[in-house]
Amino acid sequence: MPEITVENLTKYYGKYRAVDDISFSYSGSGAIGYLGPNGAGKTTTLKMMTHLLNPTSGNITINGVDVQKAPKKAMANVGSLIENPSPYPYFTVKDSLNFVGEIRGVDKNELRSLIGELSEKLKLPPLESRINQISKGQRQRVVLASTMISNPEILILDEPTSGLDPFERKIIRDLINDLKKDRLILMSSHLINEVADTCDQVMFIRQGKIISKDRVSDINLKFKSSIVQVDFVQPVDDLIRSRITALGYRILKSSEKSIVISLEGSEEDRANLLSQIMQIAKVSAFYRVGSELEEAYISLLGDGSKDDISD
Repeated sequence: MPEITVENLTKYYGKYRAVDDISFSYSGSGAIGYLGPNGAGKTTTLKMMTHLLNPTSGNITINGVDVQKAPKKAMANVGSLIENPSPYPYFTVKDSLNFVGEIRGVDKNELRSLIGELSEKLKLPPLESRINQISKGQRQRVVLASTMISNPEILILDEPTSGLDPFERKIIRDLINDLKKDRLILMSSHLINEVADTCDQVMFIRQGKIISKDRVSDINLKFKSSIVQVDFVQPVDDLIRSRITALGYRILKSSEKSIVISLEGSEEDRANLLSQIMQIAKVSAFYRVGSELEEAYISLLGDGSKDDISD
């Protein structure tokens, strides 16, 4: 059974604490989302888990093997994608996948079959295409294919859909949903929809600390408050914001002509909110936004990460 355990993991860069005494453990199949804003410590965590960085303190074991003491053994059954590496530009797609497969010790006959299977699942460009002649999204899918070329039981993926178009994102989401049936997948992201669509469990990280861990289904039950966006005819100024907060409402974020408000209550409460706000300024639109997971994200991480609350 695949298993990942992280205990009291900490990483300093000089005096800056990028990862702050985090611990978690997962085993069996499924997908875990590692969710937080840019700069929260997600990539640093995954680099330590894959032996690309040494921790300042703490321990990581994968399938019972200490990553620091025996990295080759620990990573033997792990596929990882960290910070979108680029294949050699003059390799063909087939060369690139063969190269990784040979390094990982995959049997040649099995390798041929795996390349064909992954090419179909990830909608890869023609296998004879050169890496420097395909698009960025196609290169990323080739790299993702290389992480799976040895058929690992654990996948560690750092923002796997970052920079992809909606069509490419769907390909990756569908693949993760298929793979998680019999693999353990840890996937970092700051994109809420990606985690909601693929993950069974989620960890929220902010400023290097894990501040919450839960099943996605349980989060959906816990966060029943509404998030309402109000669009105004006129620009939002300090007076409008202060009059809204004076009514007892919490403003989660605001832009030039809109405000996002947290509201716990019924449809009648939303109607009362609309009535009150219309007395403050002219409203052009009023609607509920987001999912329960998005509400959890904003509630737990919103104060320091408002620019990252988007897909």
